[in-house]
Amino acid sequence: MNYKRVLTIQDVSCVGQCSGTVALPLISACGHECCIIPSAVLSTHTGGFKGFTFADLTEEIPGIREHWMKENIKFDCVYTGYLGSTKQVDYVLDIMDTCLKTGGLRIVDPAMGDHGHLYPGFGPDYVQAMAELCGSADIILPNVTEACYMVGAEYKEEYDPAYIQSLLTALNQLGTKCIILTGVSYRPGFTGVVIFEDGFYSYYEHEALEQSYHGTGDIYSSVFTGALMSEVGATNAACVAADYVVDCIKATIEDKDHWYGVKFETCIPELVKTLHQND
Repeated sequence: MNYKRVLTIQDVSCVGQCSGTVALPLISACGHECCIIPSAVLSTHTGGFKGFTFADLTEEIPGIREHWMKENIKFDCVYTGYLGSTKQVDYVLDIMDTCLKTGGLRIVDPAMGDHGHLYPGFGPDYVQAMAELCGSADIILPNVTEACYMVGAEYKEEYDPAYIQSLLTALNQLGTKCIILTGVSYRPGFTGVVIFEDGFYSYYEHEALEQSYHGTGDIYSSVFTGALMSEVGATNAACVAADYVVDCIKATIEDKDHWYGVKFETCIPELVKTLHQND
């Protein structure tokens, strides 16, 4: 396994086990250097905490990029999570264009909505900007809601494989090469991910746990990125990440006081073992 340098661009919630706070340890645990541009810093995440602080770091991003260019700092992969504005999307495109090594990967988690609705503060302009960013990416990791918004499709709670394939076809037409569509459920009690790569579809199904936690999408995308950099391939990385999220939820579900995120740290040894089992 080659040692890679990965840059992740997303917010940092100081408490809450999500966003950059999970990307750093998980990509590192996969055996790679993880660098970060925090798009914003919050005292906690917004899912259940009240009175949290928020510092927007948008205007710090260009200076960071300029310094890196002077130092000739390059990355094997740029992976983006939650971005707060169209201006940040523009800055991300600049970084991808100037700070990636030749052949470096662009991985985008659109992170702008769920359950049929956009997150607060996002509108049509942001959706369009994110669609353009995804179109420039090598790999994207939208959920069904985000996919529908980016391609202008009707959101459905119940659907068949033909509906999902139509979303993937439309996403592919944006320009991206590989799509990992998360949260795809064809039957009660189960959910999974659909992988579209090189014109082929595959589906990885796993049990759907009743309890949900903030930050599991960030954990999924971070483990996927780390596993992919470990050269297991997109399909295997998608499956490893899905299994890891399920394990993290199971490790947390009995602790009713730990409502704000999953105890992903306790599952890291098994993740490392999984990634190295074929070494």
